[in-house]
Amino acid sequence: MIKCKSPREIELIRQAGAIVAGALNLAAALAKPGITTKSLDDAVVKYIHEKGGKAAFKGYRGYPANICVSVNEEVVHGIPDKRILKAGDIVSVDIGVGYQGYYADAALTVPLAKISPEAQQLVEVTRESLRRAINKIRAGIKLSEISAAIQGFVESNGFSVVRDLVGHGIGSALHEDPQIPNYVDKTVARLEDNVILKEGMVLAIEPMVNQGTYEVETLANGWTVVTRDRKLSAHFEHTILVKEDKGEILTSIN
Repeated sequence: MIKCKSPREIELIRQAGAIVAGALNLAAALAKPGITTKSLDDAVVKYIHEKGGKAAFKGYRGYPANICVSVNEEVVHGIPDKRILKAGDIVSVDIGVGYQGYYADAALTVPLAKISPEAQQLVEVTRESLRRAINKIRAGIKLSEISAAIQGFVESNGFSVVRDLVGHGIGSALHEDPQIPNYVDKTVARLEDNVILKEGMVLAIEPMVNQGTYEVETLANGWTVVTRDRKLSAHFEHTILVKEDKGEILTSIN
């Protein structure tokens, strides 16, 4: 069931989103060649706790870290560890925060020093696909219009959208209905119960875009999802409130 949030619930999600945004800003500033992904995790969780939040990913279905840090061919769920970042890497940081029983979630991909033109284009296309999806959002549209906006822009630029992982509703739980694919399944789009957005819904929109094939696989650690062809992947995400005439970003990053 898709829940429309009350004004009180939206305010608490907004406060969680402000902590997420601050944490992502911190992670982006700290992500430099020579540091470990674990040091990002340590700094971010310290910030989240100082702001009165909790790291929502820690322990979720057994996830062992506070944030996800996915490097290069890693799509999502990279586990922070002793890996040292280096110039030319692209680093996707995904952060979820719980605050007084409500949640927000966002992600970005950070280029380290000088990256290849191809990697730069991948990052820019992924970021732009999210912007285009958000610009579509308003009460009364079909959920599939968001998916189509992402897929159309990504594929017109020669990249692919991951199909095994999707965005989601969010609010009193980290993951709620509906699932939000980054592509249009024509069979699903024809169903009469295709989701129509309503004012008060809160959605986590998160295009995951690959340089090569959309196919992915999970490493032996049981968490880290990588591209099957080991080409690069990028990831951007925001938590969005559906309003009558637009979508409002609740995890806006300076």
